[in-house]
Amino acid sequence: MYDGNTIGVVVKAYNEEGFVGRVVDTLPEYVDRAYVIDDCSEDGTWREIVDHANRVNEQRRGEGSFEPTIETVRHEENRGVGGGLKTGYRRALEDGMDVVVCVDGDGQMNPNRMPLLIEAVTTGGADYAKGNRLTSRDDRGRMSTWRWFGNTLLTGLTRLSTGYWTVTDSQNGYTAINRDALEALPVEELYDGYGVLNDVLAKLNVDGRVVADVRMPAEYGSEQSGIQYGSFVPNLSLLLLRNFVYRQRRKSASRLPHPSALGYALGVVAGVA
Repeated sequence: MYDGNTIGVVVKAYNEEGFVGRVVDTLPEYVDRAYVIDDCSEDGTWREIVDHANRVNEQRRGEGSFEPTIETVRHEENRGVGGGLKTGYRRALEDGMDVVVCVDGDGQMNPNRMPLLIEAVTTGGADYAKGNRLTSRDDRGRMSTWRWFGNTLLTGLTRLSTGYWTVTDSQNGYTAINRDALEALPVEELYDGYGVLNDVLAKLNVDGRVVADVRMPAEYGSEQSGIQYGSFVPNLSLLLLRNFVYRQRRKSASRLPHPSALGYALGVVAGVA
């Protein structure tokens, strides 16, 4: 528990052998429940998750905890990043967690930064908070120029699609959401692929939720990205366009479409082509 709030953490993992165990081991002591989701990995990820979860749970029992802190879930088929997020969100809702933090199983998200996200959605006036590695050159650290360019471009398109004009680093998966916002979020409708973060933002905007960026440095190791850019770019472009249209219909039904609509549509079509 953190400042009177129960904390759930969703750890999403796919082929993260050699990384996810440390993520489990370094979860802060104030975390009430962690949901570690193996999305049908093809390596030793599941075995590593179970071994480390058992070790942590045994340690917590020795400290007087009567319930396991770490819950392990394995998908029998690969459901994508969004599928893992939805599984974790459902479990956290069932357990009534006040705040749900999401981290990836690759070890890129520093657990020492977690309080900043939690405080943003408990005492900071936000409903949803996310990391931002693009504030300064120092924060970008060892982020490659190509990755920085891609994140910056997607940030611009996501702002237009979701209506959050100050949100930066839209693909940052280190997030926190409070229970009120999560209960209102249509979890089952969320996108199953890598675009789930953009989809969450669009749905939060339609619901009038406040989103906060939390500054944090980029951290990279020897892990490999699982994104297949040949399918990721066109699929995400279409998702952003769909969410733009959806948001316009829901929030601007009584007005003419924003002039940016045509420009956005043409940009997406050009990008897909």
